[in-house]
Amino acid sequence: MAKVEIKQPIVDEISANVKDAQSVVLVNYLGISVAGDTALRKELRENGVVYKVYKNTLMKRAFAGSEFEPLSQHLEGANAIAISKEDPCAPARIVKKHLKNNPTISMVAAVAEGKYYDAAGVMALADIPSREELLGRLLGSIQSPVTNLARVLKQIAEKQPEAAAPAEG
Repeated sequence: MAKVEIKQPIVDEISANVKDAQSVVLVNYLGISVAGDTALRKELRENGVVYKVYKNTLMKRAFAGSEFEPLSQHLEGANAIAISKEDPCAPARIVKKHLKNNPTISMVAAVAEGKYYDAAGVMALADIPSREELLGRLLGSIQSPVTNLARVLKQIAEKQPEAAAPAEG
């Protein structure tokens, strides 16, 4: 069996993982400790992100002709890919969180919602809050004026009986 035939299933697996993906983040994982890698993988998995290490040449073949092809220019060294089919910012946000404890790893580049981001762009992408957090902020903003109005009306109601009390004389 030829080497190409042996490696084709892996290329197909990568292609299947990135198909319909909201984002793919390329991570240089060189120097991460086992404990750090385990914690990173666990959090990524809990958030529905696929995190895999593949050979660079196989990733290049899988990315060829797809929207993720711009990542091919960065495929040198120890790389892994974090793939999200739901939240385009989740992989970048989680990896950035783990950069504090693992300063040797780095985010190299990403393609999110069809748009290419370099290392600086990925860091900016990581700062975008999750959908749930944004909805929570929106709800808080909507509730704030109503809560303030209720508080003012309550204070007015508490002061009214004092002013309306009959004068004794």
